[in-house]
Amino acid sequence: MSRRHHAGRLSAMKLLALGAAVAALALLPGTASADELPTFDFTGCPAPPADADPGTWRCEAFVSQGKLSIGTQEIPLGEMRLTFSEGKVNGQYAQVFGALRHEPVRVPGLAGTTLQLRYGGYSDFQGNDTRRGELDVYAMLRHPLLRKECSIGTAAAPLHTVVHDDPAMPPTVLSKNPPTFHFGVVDPALALPATQGCGPLGKLVDRKLGLPSSSEFHQTTYVQYKQL
Repeated sequence: MSRRHHAGRLSAMKLLALGAAVAALALLPGTASADELPTFDFTGCPAPPADADPGTWRCEAFVSQGKLSIGTQEIPLGEMRLTFSEGKVNGQYAQVFGALRHEPVRVPGLAGTTLQLRYGGYSDFQGNDTRRGELDVYAMLRHPLLRKECSIGTAAAPLHTVVHDDPAMPPTVLSKNPPTFHFGVVDPALALPATQGCGPLGKLVDRKLGLPSSSEFHQTTYVQYKQL
C-alpha cells in the first residue's frame, strides 16, 4: 500500500500508548475559559469505514492559527480548520482524513497576492515519541498577473510537514467534557521548492519569497473530540 493511501493502521500497543498520553493530558490544569474557545465545526467529519469496530471511533476538529517563516520573512497564515476521524478496525488503530479549510491570506511583500493552503493527499495524526503528526499540503498563489496554476508544491508533489510539540506551548486540557485541548506545534525544517505554474513572473515571486528555501512552520491549535 502506498504512503499516500496509507490508512493509518497501527498496532494495538500504539493505540494503548495514545490512550495513555491522552489520560496524562487529562491531569494537566486548564488555562483558558470556555469564553475563549473557538467554535468547533464537525460537519467535515468522515464516517467510520464499513468494517470499523463499533463504539471506538471519534472525530477530531482542529482550529489553528499558523505562520510560515522564510529567512527573515514571516507569512501569517491566519485560521486553518481540519477534521479527521480515528478508531479501530479489527482491533487495529485506523484513521480517515476529513477536510482542510483555509481562507486565502495576503502575502507580505507581494502586493495583491494571496496564499491558500490545500490538502496534499496524506496525513498521519497519531503522535509518538518523535513527532505529533504529519500532513501533506501545497499552497496556491493568486494574483491577476499570475497564472491560475501558480503554487508552491502541487497536489502531485506536495510539501511534507512533520510537526513536533512546541516547548513554548505544551498541551493543556481545557475541558474534559467534551474533551478539548490546546497546544503548539512546529516544523523547524519544512522544505519549500520554487514556485510552479506561475508564468513569466514566477522568478520574481521566487526572488521576493526567497525560494527555494528551508522554512519554519508554526501552529497554535485548539482541538475538540466528538464520539461517532
